[in-house]
Amino acid sequence: MLADRARIEVRAGRGGDGSLSFRREAHVPKGGPDGGDGGRGGDVILRCDDSLRDLQSLRRRGRFKAERGGHGMGKLMSGADG
Repeated sequence: MLADRARIEVRAGRGGDGSLSFRREAHVPKGGPDGGDGGRGGDVILRCDDSLRDLQSLRRRGRFKAERGGHGMGKLMSGADG
C-alpha cells in the first residue's frame, strides 16, 4: 500500500459588497433606498478521485480558491454568486 501526503490551502470565496443607492424620480417626493445585496461567495467541495496514482498534481498547485461574489447594484439588483 502506498501512502502519499500533500499540503494544500483551500479558501472559500468572499461574498460581494452591497450597494448604497437612492431612487430619484421626478414625480416621487421622497425616493428612498434601492441598493442591492452582494452575491454569495463560492463554496469549496473536496472530492476524491480513484484514478489518481499520487498527489504530485496537488503539490505543484498548492492553493485552491473559490470565486468571490459580485457587487450589488442600484434598482435592487443583487450581485452574481461566486
